[in-house]
Amino acid sequence: MPLHRRGGVGLRVVAAAQGQALGRGGDRRRPQRPRRRRLPRPHGTLRRRAGAPGHPGRRSGVGVRPRPRLPLLPLQLPPHFLSLLRPAILRDLELERHGLKLLPRSPSSFTPCLDGRYLLLGPDADLNHSEISKFSKKDALAYPRYEEQLEKFCKLMDFVIDSAPPEIRQEFHASMVDRMKDRVDKSAFWGGLLRHAIQQGQKNMVEFFDLLVSPASKILNYWFESEVLKATLATDAVIGAMAGVNTPGSGYVLLHHVMGETGGQRGVWAYVQGGMGSVSSAISKAALEAGVQIVTNAEVSQVMVNETTGKVEGVALADGTEVHSPIVLSNATPYKTFVDLVPANVLPEDFLCAIKTADYSSATTKINVAVDRLPQFHCCKDINPEGGPEHMGTIHIGSESMEEIDLAYREAAGGVSSKRPVIEMTIPSVLDKTISPPGQHVINLFVQYTPYKLSEGSWQDSNVRKSFAERCFSLIDEYAPGFRSSVVGYDMLTPPDLEREFGLTGGNIFHGAMGLDSLFLMRPAKGWSDYRTPVKGLYLCGSGAHPGGGVMGAPGRNAVSVVLEDLKAK
Repeated sequence: MPLHRRGGVGLRVVAAAQGQALGRGGDRRRPQRPRRRRLPRPHGTLRRRAGAPGHPGRRSGVGVRPRPRLPLLPLQLPPHFLSLLRPAILRDLELERHGLKLLPRSPSSFTPCLDGRYLLLGPDADLNHSEISKFSKKDALAYPRYEEQLEKFCKLMDFVIDSAPPEIRQEFHASMVDRMKDRVDKSAFWGGLLRHAIQQGQKNMVEFFDLLVSPASKILNYWFESEVLKATLATDAVIGAMAGVNTPGSGYVLLHHVMGETGGQRGVWAYVQGGMGSVSSAISKAALEAGVQIVTNAEVSQVMVNETTGKVEGVALADGTEVHSPIVLSNATPYKTFVDLVPANVLPEDFLCAIKTADYSSATTKINVAVDRLPQFHCCKDINPEGGPEHMGTIHIGSESMEEIDLAYREAAGGVSSKRPVIEMTIPSVLDKTISPPGQHVINLFVQYTPYKLSEGSWQDSNVRKSFAERCFSLIDEYAPGFRSSVVGYDMLTPPDLEREFGLTGGNIFHGAMGLDSLFLMRPAKGWSDYRTPVKGLYLCGSGAHPGGGVMGAPGRNAVSVVLEDLKAK
């Protein structure tokens, strides 16, 4: 997730300890007549999706699974692009050998203006200087220093992201050995963090703290004067969130979405050849080669817990099958895991309350569009029917100033979808010729702001949906005349659709808000940030756990390290 960034990984529930893998979670119904049989035991484990219903009317899912093709169009519509995936995962699983091919984007962003100007940004420092100078020579000089400071912060964040939080033990009656181990683990983390902080120096640490707690507008106003540049950068701070550029803490989200890398180059995002589903495919191939058995179409109806011991016993499937395992990992959202799948009577009341009252709000709508030609922007003199620099990266529509972004947010906060939405357009088919037929293109529109619940009308109303899609197309037409007439077909995923189809509670692509009150030691709930849960043997390994959303794999990788520690301690 990114999502640059996006794609919060969706829902998967796994029975893992004895090598049994199965698909994702389902609804709250208990099997009527369970059959006590075991699935065949494979040699390894893997978390993977399986298309199961969740809440009544909600379907569980995975944010990077392949999407169905649009009716009448031979086009597969993948979600956005990749950068946050941890390098260690790419390396350890040899994903490139298993077919994962990344297509770096350069330039990485294009912001057209109605006055005929435009801003291109990317990994090329000379290009950035030339482009920013068109708006402000002062900003052109400041931009490399801004990037340099963020790079320093990213090095500190790399340590935090790849570490399990040093959580306080919940079992206060723990043995002396456990208590000593707890102290050693925590001291190792805090010692490592202190070393990184010392390397930063006091001045940088003050700046880092300021970034964490400040609104993005404050940070960007400090560095720059050009509204177009500030607005382009500000989109990273609000993406996927019901938050504005003036929301305290949005500065951290700005950092969260620039600390990814492609090919060892920080901040570079890439399309995945074949779409984001190719990430799941490559991981599956790596797992199968290692002897893993993957079971799909296995709807999980309940996580089984021994009420006497408080230990997990496996999962029950909707068809009555019970899969027994002393360890279960859930990649579902915290809400789906603990409210829908785990029996409420085995969870502490304060923990369950924290999960239920967490912020799962979303302001995101995704529109996948098939077009018969590329959009041509009136600010560009050259016509590029095959694709030019303006088509390579993220195209920012309706983001010429931070005030525009904030106005769109304020409208949505009042329950109204933005009159002039903030649109991030990507055209992966310009670089990836495998996802569209010759002469046609796939366009992804990541749109904000759209509240989950409208103050008037409903997203279930086809007229409301069509009206909003047309509003987006009309806005794009202002920058690229003729865009609307190029649309061959589209499908739209509003926040309720994202919840129903992908199991994303509230439609939140990050499995929960990324505010300061729900990060690190507070994610998913105070006292339970180290992937362990109140149910012994049940672990949370998705974006609802530290370090949060984006297709990065860090929550899963960190969770596995904790599971291995616990197995070793037995």
